[in-house]
Amino acid sequence: MYPTISFVKSAVYDVLDYKISHYNEELESKDYEACRFKLNGDNIVSRAAKITPKKAGQFVTFWKRNSESIIEPLNQSDDIDFFVINITYRKQRGQFVFPGSVLMNKGIISTESKEGKRAFRVYPVWDTVLNKQAERSQKWQLNYFYEITASTDLEKVRLLYRNQ
Repeated sequence: MYPTISFVKSAVYDVLDYKISHYNEELESKDYEACRFKLNGDNIVSRAAKITPKKAGQFVTFWKRNSESIIEPLNQSDDIDFFVINITYRKQRGQFVFPGSVLMNKGIISTESKEGKRAFRVYPVWDTVLNKQAERSQKWQLNYFYEITASTDLEKVRLLYRNQ
């Protein structure tokens, strides 16, 4: 199991008695600790975001290969309940838990009428954003974010994983 998922499992999922099953690493995107698993029966796509040197926020990829081996955005027809993005910055940790419907509405997941994105930026609570677009993104994204600390808000975690 990738280190970030292992950490979240012990710090959050085990505390809530949430069970991981059908864990499968996507080796092509191992730099992002890409994996899929079931969490209490929900289908999860998980990534670890990366810090980039010149911009606020963290960068994360969300793509798959189609039948012709071409990279394309994830699609509403994919069997995914939640897209989880794990964040680490120095000693701070957190997790975004995005329901698929939210990412469809934001144009990140492809729908029949609009192609999604292959990657995007996330802005945890501790990031200071410097432009209006990043500010707008951070504002909606923080509704799906929780910090992992010694006193993690477990009720918020429960609510996030119910919010489909």
